[in-house]
Amino acid sequence: MRTPPSLLSLAIDSALINLPNFSDLSFVPEHILLELFLRTLKAGKLTEKILKLFVATGKEEILSLIQAHNIRHVLTPVLPTRCSEKF
Repeated sequence: MRTPPSLLSLAIDSALINLPNFSDLSFVPEHILLELFLRTLKAGKLTEKILKLFVATGKEEILSLIQAHNIRHVLTPVLPTRCSEKF
């Protein structure tokens, strides 16, 4: 017989689903934040916005995991325009 999931596991799953709606994760305890980050990676839901949320927490373990996985921000180039010149 399977054991039911823990309340913590259900809460992390719910947070993973609703992660794009969060604006701040600094209030989340570090061990839960770490599990949430790992599940986000496993689910393939790490976007630029979500990465910024995790980086903004400033937690050492999260920052070292990001560095260990060689995850970087996507830099969108700004192309120069010639609006002041006549074509």
